[in-house]
Amino acid sequence: MATARICVLFMFLCMSLAEDFKLKYKSATKPVRLFTEEELKRYDGSEGELPIYMAVKGVVFDVSKGKEFYGKDAPYNALVGKDSTRAVAKMSLDPADLTSDTTGLTEEQLESLDGVFEGTYKAKYPIVGYTASRILNEDGSPNQDFKPEDQPHFKIKDEF
Repeated sequence: MATARICVLFMFLCMSLAEDFKLKYKSATKPVRLFTEEELKRYDGSEGELPIYMAVKGVVFDVSKGKEFYGKDAPYNALVGKDSTRAVAKMSLDPADLTSDTTGLTEEQLESLDGVFEGTYKAKYPIVGYTASRILNEDGSPNQDFKPEDQPHFKIKDEF
C-alpha cells in the first residue's frame, strides 16, 4: 500500500515538473512554409477570415492574436503582410522602411532589431514560415548560407 502511494506521488511530481520543461518559444501549429512577397501580402489583416502574418528577419510570424495592434486600421498594420525588418529595427512606420533591407542600419538599430525579434516576436507569436528571400537568392538559386538547422523552431523531420 505504501509503495503504491509512493508511485502515485512520484507520478504526480513528474507530471507537475514536466510543465517546467516546456519550450520557451511558441511552436508552429502546422509545418512551416516558404512565402513569396506576393503570397505574404494576402495576410495583411484586410481579409477577416485570413490570419495576420508579419515577417522579421525573414521569419514569418502569425500575429493574429495581436489583432488590436496589427489588424485592419490598427496602429501597426503597416508592418504586416510583408517583411518589415528595417522598420522594426528603426522603430519606424515610414513606408520607405517597410522592407527586409538592413543596409546602412547602425549598430544600435541592429541590436534593437535582435532584441525585438527575440523578446517580442519569437517569444509571443508562432512561426509559420520563412520568406523566400531568406532561402533563395534574387535569381531563384538556393542561398548557400541558409542552414535549416540554425533557423528558429526548425525541425528537419516535420518542417519543410
